Amino acid sequence: MKTFGTTKIIGVDHGYGNMKTANHCFPTGIDAYDSEPLFTRDMLVCDGRYYLIGEGHKEFVGEKSQDDDFYLLTLAAVAMELHDEGLTEADVFLAAGLPLTWTANQKEAFAAYLSRNEEVQFVWKKVAYHIRIKGVRIYPQGFAAIAEKAAAMEGVNMVADIGNGTMNVLYICDGKPLSGRMFTEKFGTHQCTLAVREAFLRQTQREIDDYTINRVLRTGKAIIASADLKIIRGVAAAYVQDIFRRLREHGYDESTMTLYITGGGGCLVKNFYRFNANRVIFVDDICAAAKGYEFMAELQMQEEIIP
Repeated sequence: MKTFGTTKIIGVDHGYGNMKTANHCFPTGIDAYDSEPLFTRDMLVCDGRYYLIGEGHKEFVGEKSQDDDFYLLTLAAVAMELHDEGLTEADVFLAAGLPLTWTANQKEAFAAYLSRNEEVQFVWKKVAYHIRIKGVRIYPQGFAAIAEKAAAMEGVNMVADIGNGTMNVLYICDGKPLSGRMFTEKFGTHQCTLAVREAFLRQTQREIDDYTINRVLRTGKAIIASADLKIIRGVAAAYVQDIFRRLREHGYDESTMTLYITGGGGCLVKNFYRFNANRVIFVDDICAAAKGYEFMAELQMQEEIIP
């Protein structure tokens, strides 16, 4: 969170797998209740309804504003950042993002969605919050994660932001992003998880839980039978090969370009691909995009007050 005058700039990265702010990361899941549920540790109360945050899994949707989920998850994210500063009331400027090629067509609708209530009162973890939304800016995913270092990126660079739902690809040449060379594909890490489930069931006639799958994808290992681990690792390796096949289709050349990999998919590349360490750079900070949104919002707000 950044402070600009009396306003708090809060970046929120609305991922399909995880919600991220500059200082927090939590699963993109939400379950709604008409009465208070039994377990209330991560509970949001808004407009008379109860929501457990981090429960379940948010399925891929073409427009993030098509239901209330991301709006409510944003309230929880804002509360987490305010709690860090000991605040329960604040003027808030939201900085968020959308997949690269969706931004132009969807940014106005998404900004309106996030700012639909100028004042919001809600309860998070049994603490009451009162916020006033002073503005919303929507930025392109992928670029946000490297925004602070982009100007210093010499030569031809490709940024691959591999999230849970989408993979975003962007060229940056001598510090300048090329708007004509950016791509978004529905090929996030959830596609790998689905492929693992299908292969595991086909080969073993058993089901495997997502927790175990995600552990192997993140670390390359898990406390399971070696034959089961081999299945998961094999699917993950094939998925990463497919990532690089798609990057090459978009013009990637490992001999002449530097590849920056951001998002949760970076761990799959580390664990299941032989890469050139001199040519592939990982942005390991899961909160990098949210921090980038704040960085870009602050720059724009500063420019707007310069006479």
